[in-house]
This record gives sequence, C-alpha cells and structure tokens, in this order.
Amino acid sequence: MTISHKSINRLALAALLASGLTCFNTVPTLAQIQSKDGKPVSSSSKQPAPAPKGLAKLEVDPEKEDDFYKLISLPVPEDIILEVGGMVTLPDGGLAVCTRRGEVWLVSNPSISGTEKPTYKRFASGLHEPLGLTYKDGDIYVTQRSEVTRLRDTDGDQKADSYDKIYSWPLSGNYHEYSYGPTFLPNGNMLVTLNVGWSNSLGHGVSLVPWRGWTLELTPDGKMTPFAAGMRSPAGYGMNAAGDYFYTENQGDWVGSGRISQVEKGDFLGNAESLRWTSLPGSPLTIKPQDVPNTGEPLYDVSKRFTALKAPAVWLPHGILGISTSGLLTDNTAGKFGPFANQMFIGDQGQSILSRVDLEKVKGKYQGVVFPFREGFSSGVLRMVWGHDASMFVGMTSRGWSSTGKELFSLQRLVWTGRTPFEMKTIHAMPDGFEIEFTAPVDQELAADPASYKVTGFNYKYHATYGSPVINRGGCPIRGIVVSKDGLKARLVVDSLRLGYIHEITTNGVRSTTGRALLHNVGYYTLNNLPDGEKLAIAAAAPKHDHSEMAMASASSTPPVSTKSGSTKLTGAKGKVTAKPTAAKPATASVAKRVTEMPASWGEPDYTITLGTKPGLKFAPEQFQVKAGSKVRVVFNNEDDMLHNFVVVTPGSAIQVGELAMKLGLEGQEKNYIPQTEKVLHHTNLLQPNTNETIYFTAPEKPGDYTYECSVPGHFYVMQGIMKVVK
Repeated sequence: MTISHKSINRLALAALLASGLTCFNTVPTLAQIQSKDGKPVSSSSKQPAPAPKGLAKLEVDPEKEDDFYKLISLPVPEDIILEVGGMVTLPDGGLAVCTRRGEVWLVSNPSISGTEKPTYKRFASGLHEPLGLTYKDGDIYVTQRSEVTRLRDTDGDQKADSYDKIYSWPLSGNYHEYSYGPTFLPNGNMLVTLNVGWSNSLGHGVSLVPWRGWTLELTPDGKMTPFAAGMRSPAGYGMNAAGDYFYTENQGDWVGSGRISQVEKGDFLGNAESLRWTSLPGSPLTIKPQDVPNTGEPLYDVSKRFTALKAPAVWLPHGILGISTSGLLTDNTAGKFGPFANQMFIGDQGQSILSRVDLEKVKGKYQGVVFPFREGFSSGVLRMVWGHDASMFVGMTSRGWSSTGKELFSLQRLVWTGRTPFEMKTIHAMPDGFEIEFTAPVDQELAADPASYKVTGFNYKYHATYGSPVINRGGCPIRGIVVSKDGLKARLVVDSLRLGYIHEITTNGVRSTTGRALLHNVGYYTLNNLPDGEKLAIAAAAPKHDHSEMAMASASSTPPVSTKSGSTKLTGAKGKVTAKPTAAKPATASVAKRVTEMPASWGEPDYTITLGTKPGLKFAPEQFQVKAGSKVRVVFNNEDDMLHNFVVVTPGSAIQVGELAMKLGLEGQEKNYIPQTEKVLHHTNLLQPNTNETIYFTAPEKPGDYTYECSVPGHFYVMQGIMKVVK
C-alpha cells in the first residue's frame, strides 16, 4: 500500500489537534517530537543523541525504516516451495522465478494488493539448482550448476517446450560448486560466475575442475572465452548505472569480509585457487596460485606490489552490514524509489538485510560508500528485481544457508511510501577528507561541530585463512568542518586517512533543520584514491593524548589467541589445526570462562562431550546432558566452511547474548564475538574451518536447560543447542 504525503500530513495534523496545539504554521516532523521524559527520540536506539535546540515537545515514536519503505509479503500456494535462486521481471510486469529445487515459475500480477492474489504457473522443471536467470527476446535463460540453458515457449502456453544448452562446464560433484548468471552484455554475449568448491580436509576453497572461480563470457551460439579469475563465491552480479559489470563476494579464504568489485577482462580478484587453470587455452592470465602473496597484509597494499591483483571498490564490514553478501541491483527508477537514483542495493542472505552503495570513480578506479538500508526480511535475501511500478521484488531462501529471517523461503515487495528519510545520501572523497551529502538541510551549528562526527580507519588481512579480524584500526582526527549554505553538505577535513582502508564515518550528533535524527547514522567509505583538487585552508589541530585511541590501536595489534610459546596454532588429532591450550588465569572472570587446560585438581572429567557442526548452521549433537556440578570437557570441532564458536549461556539469554555480540561492531571478530556479560558462562575462541578447541568447565549447580550457541552475527538466531543440567 502506498501512503501519500497528504495522508501523512492529515495524520500529523490530527495529532496536533489532539494534543491541544493551535499553531498551524508548520507541522513538525517525527524527529522533532520528544519522549515523556523530555529526551529527544532518536532514529536509532543504539545511538541516542542530544536534543537540537528550539524544538517543540510532542510525544510520538521515533522514525523507523518501515515509515519510508514498506515490506509486503506475496502469498505463495502451499504446494509450491519457492526457494528463490534467480528472478527477472517480464515485459508484461510478471516475474519469472527459478528455484533451488530446479523449477521455473511464472508469477502473474505480483503487484496486486488487497484480497487479490498473484497466480503461479510452472514454466520449467528438472533443472540442477539454478541460481540465476534472465529474459531476452522472448526466451528465458537460466544458469544451472553445469550450464546455461535457454528455455523457449514455442506455442504460447506458458510452458517451456525446449531446453537448449548454450554452454556447459565440468563439475566435480563438490557441493560448493554453485553457478550464477547470466548477465547480458551490450554486445549480446553473456557473463556467468562460478564458485570454487570447498574442502573440509584442507579447510579452504578448491578449484577441482576447469574454470571454477572464474567469470566466463559466452556467445549466443555457445562459444566460451575465460573472462576473469579470482572469485570465491560470486553470488551477486550485474551492471552499475554506467554499464560496468560488478560482482559481490562472500567472506572466506582470501576474503576478509564481503566486498564489491568491478570485473573487467583479464582481472584477478583475489582467490588464488582459480589460477590453476591459467595455462589452458584462452586464459587472459598467466599467474599461478603460488605467485599470490600470502602475507596477511591488507589486500590493497599487496596489490601495489603484486599488480595482477585488483582491489575491490567497496568493502562491507563483516557482522555489521552482513555475513553472506548476495544480490546486486542498481536503482534505475529515476527517483521513483526515493532519493537514491543510480545507487546500488546489496542483499545479504545471512542477515536478511539490504545495504545501499554509492560508487564514484577517482583517478579512473571505482571506490565508494556503503550504508545500512533495510532490515527485517522474512528469509535470506538472495535476489532483487524492479517491478514496473518501481517497487522492489525480493526473493529469498534459507535452506542450508540459515538466515535471521525465520522463513524457509519468501517473496516480498519493498515499496517506497513517498516520504523521504533523513539520511546521508552519499559520501564523496575529497583531497583532504570527505564530503557528506544529506537528503535534507542540516542544522548548521550541530553539523559544524566536530563532536557530531567520528571517523575510524580499519582493514582486513589478505591471506589464505578463512576471513579476518579487523586490523590496523585507528582514529582519524577531524581538523575542521565546512557546511554548505543550503545545509545539504558538510565537508570534513580529516587527518590520518589511509589508502586502501575502510573508513567508518558516524554522524551521531547531526540533526536536520527541523530536528530530525538520521535514520542511519553510519557509513563505510573504501578509500582507494584521493582525488586531486584544492584542499581547505584549515590549520592542523593540536595533538591530543587520546587514551581510547591508544587502547584501540593496542587491541587491534593483539592476536586473538595467545599462547605460552607465542605460537597461535599447532597440529592436533586427525590432521586438524587446534588452538594451543592456554592455562587458566585467575586475573579476570572473562579468562575463567575459557579454560583450555584441564585443572590439575580434576583427575579426570566426569563427561567428555565431542561437538561438531552440520550444514545449515547446526551443532552436532544439538543436545547433551550432564549432572549439576560435574566436571565437563567439551571438544568442539568446527567442521563447517565458515567461522564458528561454542558459547554456553544462561537459560533464555541466547538471543540477547548474540545481539550483544553484534554490538561489538569493529571489535567483534578480534574479541571472538564474546561480549562482556555474566550471561556468558563458558566459551571457546572463534574457530577457523577444520579446526578444534577443547575447553573445561564445571556444570552449573542449578538444574535447567542451558543454551549453547554460536554467537557470530546472524548465526546465533538459529545455531543453538541445549545442555541439559540434571540433579
């Protein structure tokens, strides 16, 4: 349902009348209204802010994402399992949707509302887990695991009569060999992207058959040219407003966090496993896996020496703006979806969210900023397309790839209400800092105050290990601020900027001229180049002795696992890598919650529990039983292809502990996603794939059901088990 400006104004006017106010010169916005205790209502419960001066005091809830972008679920018949793998809008306004179960469905009238329902008709079946499709000249093209197939309806009955192979590639049978696309290029050719496989025994991705980890260019008559290498899990793909091709990448080996990269012919995007095939005919690359530096430095720094490596345009901070980067969609609605024309929306399958990205070219290379946009989708976001009415259709799935959205699958519509949120519209790099552009004029005094902002630079390791903690985190002092006369821009002169780094820019203290708080008050800018141009003549501020920044730098340089010998890992049983045991230290309670050497007084444990992991964010087993006060040894084997920990919490507190772990933000991974709370009883460290750790603890004296969970952001909603404590 679309809400007009007029209806909103009527509601606001009614509120004014009901409150006894009789001045109708202006209608205050929601952000002007204060709570009963006289404090301002903030758009984010995480970031309360001071009240702007001179604002009326009314009582109303703070602005929410739902006030500006409504989510509408499309009903799906009970006999259709619509695990969306790909989606495209058809000329008649309907949708074509392929599912991971090998079907293609035509959805008619998806934009209808009220009591009417869309209709579904099966167009094709028997496909092998298709994860992308598109439409061209009356035909549907779908990418299965092993080929691109053209589906053609020759008699107009809305059923495919022919399934024609365009091109196929080898499969090894590895479960992780997903394939995506196709995307049509202006020359009529297609691009597809192919996952690498995964080896539990090796603990990293593998390219077991040719072209795994590559982008391939296909002609309509079935000729293939290798296009680019270095992909790990390229689930999102598509064009930006300028017509350049981009893909989204998932955290893993060689990938410290989710990211977005432009793909041009001959590029190497970072995953070394794909380079096994560079000696095959047609390869535009000659480098080999052993040529790739594995130093743990930031990727950008490595790319300056190893010039074959291409740095990403935008990084998405892990656990903050997602955990499983997915679909990519450029806003081509010319303002019909709000004030973000030509920007990109990026899905996340694990956290069921959308982020918003704005790119710019500086010295011929893409870079840009990513903001939070919309959360609360009912399943794992995988695909997005535009409807003819400029609403966004979002296709979702969670089977095997669990998500914060609880549904197994879903098809939802995201509709702009017509109200413009007060947001950072974009952030541009400047020769001496950043320029923030807002969607509405800002309060000049607050926006000119350096205390309204904070800038922090950080990075990730580029190495063969799965993922990365945040590294080299440090504050960037703000030397001065210039606010434009119209109040729509604030230029920040910032010191200590670093090329190739992500810069977290928070704007907690900024308010609009009418007192509205920003709907989202943080953006993450990836700074690959500083533009040329005039710097503002602002004198350098006197250096301050900042204890918090010193502590930040110290924490960033400290390894997450320390041992007596200084070594962080050693080989354990069955060839796995295990964290070296660390003696229990009585200094703090947090250390006692992770005891990795059996106490000398024990003799032997009463119980030894061996825990593993299963696909779909599950523990194995999902329940075990011990006696109250007994001595327990837990051996946790992370047999999955992603990072996990094992955390025992007090009954009923699993979600609360997980949400506290999410709030650790940039410190999350370096702190193993273990928040400081008495609700955490015992835990392991954050474990790499194919590693293990053993911990020892005494079971609680009070019987009950104690939850154990993985507290990694997104995981904790579903990755839980029960430790039953009995008398």
